[in-house]
This record gives sequence, C-alpha cells and structure tokens, in this order.
Amino acid sequence: MVRYSIEPDAAVPHSKSRGSHLRVHFKHCREIAHHIKGMEAAKADKFLQDVKDKKSIVPFTKYTGGIGRKAMAKQHNAPGDKGRWPIKATAVVKDLLSNAVANAESKGMDVDKLYISHAQVNRAPPGRRRTYRAHGRIGKYASQPAHIELILSERSEGVEKADGDDGEGARGRKITKKEAAKKRFVKVGGGSA
Repeated sequence: MVRYSIEPDAAVPHSKSRGSHLRVHFKHCREIAHHIKGMEAAKADKFLQDVKDKKSIVPFTKYTGGIGRKAMAKQHNAPGDKGRWPIKATAVVKDLLSNAVANAESKGMDVDKLYISHAQVNRAPPGRRRTYRAHGRIGKYASQPAHIELILSERSEGVEKADGDDGEGARGRKITKKEAAKKRFVKVGGGSA
C-alpha cells in the first residue's frame, strides 16, 4: 500500500488517486494542482478540458521565470498575467481526477458534492540522458518527472446561522481581545464613594 502525504479522517468519506514517476513536467503539474485545489470535481474536470482545448489557461504563480504573458491569464488574476496551456500535464491530471471520481462512485459517495480537498505534486527522480556538446564534451539532459496525488472529499452542508442573542457573533460583530479581557476581569472591593 502506498502512503499519501496526509491521511484524511476515516470518518469523513473521501477517495484518493495518485501517480508516481509520471513523465510530465513537474512545474506544469504543480501549477495545475495549485489552481484546481479546493474546486468542485466537476468544475475542475471542465477547467482541465478547457485548458486542453485552449479555452482556459493555467495561471503560473510560482515557476514564472521565462513564462510569457497572456491576456487570458487576466481571468485568473495571475501575477504578471503569466500562464500556459500545458496539454500533456493537463491530460495526466484529468485522468487522475477521473480515477478519483470513479473511486468515489465505487465507495457510494455523492459525485455532485465532491471537491478536491488535497492536491499535491512532488518531484520524482530525474530521467537522465546525455547530449553532445561542442569540443567533444557531454552534457546532462534530464527530464523532470512528477509524483501527483489527489484526495476528493464530500462537501459538507452549511450550518444555519443562529438567531438567538447568545454567542460571540450573535449581534453581527466580533468581540475584541480587549472586550473579552474586560469580561474576564473580576472587580475586587466595593468601596462606596
């Protein structure tokens, strides 16, 4: 059995999917996973399909060196409007997502309530090849593969707002630290003035 970087609570229904030593660029996979984390599974699937069709773009937030600016990246508020359409990496992540959804279905989970609670990408050991350089030298020519893991969970129902006057936020405002300290303070002595 493989280990995941986090083990979700067994009481919460979830489904997992992972791929190891996948021959897709690590940096591309990291940016895709970072963007889809927290999305509903159906929305993420549509986003990945749109990226493959170049109707949507993956915003690059961390690995931005040499990434060109694209007008489409403004839709996602990408820093510096930087983004790309990594087709191969998107296809791999889409396959992992569909596998996780299928795993959830087999567990009897509600597919409409699924969201990506955990998406992580790690570097895998590089595939080493060689290239031939000038003056009879040899240079390294390494690929940067990735380990990808996804965990889907069911979105829980929202909690109704309390209508009583008890509780901290019942009156629609938070109690400051100073006010809380004043409430804890016990007045000692009762000298009449």
